[in-house]
Amino acid sequence: MSIITKDPSDPFWVAMIDGAKKEAESQNVEITVAAGKDQSDSDGQIQAIENATARGDDAILIANNGPAVNDAIKKAQDAGVLVLALDTPFSPANLATATYATDNFAAGQAIGKWAAGALDGQKAVIAMIDLFADKVVSVDYQRDQGFLDGMGIALGDPEKIGDEAETGTYSGGEYEIACHEHSDGAQDGGRTAMEKCLSLNPNINLVYTSNTAPGLGAYQALKAANVDALLTSINGACEDINTIIDGKFGAASQQFPGKMGAEGVKAAVEYVRTGTKPKTDNADGFIDTGVELVTDQPIDGLKSVTGADAMNACTS
Repeated sequence: MSIITKDPSDPFWVAMIDGAKKEAESQNVEITVAAGKDQSDSDGQIQAIENATARGDDAILIANNGPAVNDAIKKAQDAGVLVLALDTPFSPANLATATYATDNFAAGQAIGKWAAGALDGQKAVIAMIDLFADKVVSVDYQRDQGFLDGMGIALGDPEKIGDEAETGTYSGGEYEIACHEHSDGAQDGGRTAMEKCLSLNPNINLVYTSNTAPGLGAYQALKAANVDALLTSINGACEDINTIIDGKFGAASQQFPGKMGAEGVKAAVEYVRTGTKPKTDNADGFIDTGVELVTDQPIDGLKSVTGADAMNACTS
């Protein structure tokens, strides 16, 4: 079987691959690892899918980076290859037999609720640093929209980024959306996006970032501009928890990529050996691998764990 991720070196995908490899070893099956060169490289993923199909792999586990890979996936399925999605549902979601992923809307909600509480009635001047500008991916809009919903901000189309009212009220007071910028999931993209946002509005006091790498870039830009803002994100790998422990991020929703990889391998092996398909949570084949709010600045009434506790759990 093959596991195909979006990036060969980001800690999130490395953790996913490690989980998959450990499970494959315990099941005595061979697994091939491939990835696009970065989160925007659809051609690299397509090539990896075609290679797996040509080899006659029994299964492909893939964190797809958008609809551009769909035709290659359909050809793999026509050749008898089982396809399981990891982290990122396909569009349409039922293109995969099952999807092992975080409930990304819930992950966004958790950091949105934390941010609303942490502001304690202050006006929220918000920078939204999303993933992509050139394609629509469910992970991107679900996290963005979940964050706004958690803040208590009325949504427009829940599958569209940036159509909410630019000003209004959130659960704790008034808000203003200063910007929506994209990062392509990269640290340099996050820094550039944050710099653009600060040029539009230097009064930003709350930053949503889609994941850790652009969050770190945003932190660099804020520090360089001497701007004090609450920084939130959605994490994955164990080392990402250090962003909470060292105070760079105020709060993060912690995902479990190693579990996604391991559960995907386990399901693929079970299907190939017995013909049993994975039991899913809904008609779209979704299987929730969980999320946890991590912060060293807890909010009354909001369940969370400290960075130290999250690190202990992650590495134990």
